[in-house]
Amino acid sequence: MYAVELIIVNKDGVRDPEGETIKRFVIEEQYSGIIGEVKAGKYVRFLVEAKSKDEAESLVKRIAEEKRLFNPIVHKIIVRSERVEDGSP
Repeated sequence: MYAVELIIVNKDGVRDPEGETIKRFVIEEQYSGIIGEVKAGKYVRFLVEAKSKDEAESLVKRIAEEKRLFNPIVHKIIVRSERVEDGSP
């Protein structure tokens, strides 16, 4: 079994109002000059029965694309996974 993480963020060059707000009002007050950029997004975790890491990641990518879990015009996805024994990372 694999724990597959799907991370959805705005593509470079696309405004991220939520990330900008977090940076402006939460981080800059205390960490001005240390934090350069903040991006906010969505995180989805799948537990997948698969024979390999590649198979598990491919399945999640296909689900994300077919079920429109993200807008490919403005979002990019990051998929990463790890093998788990009982559903716990």
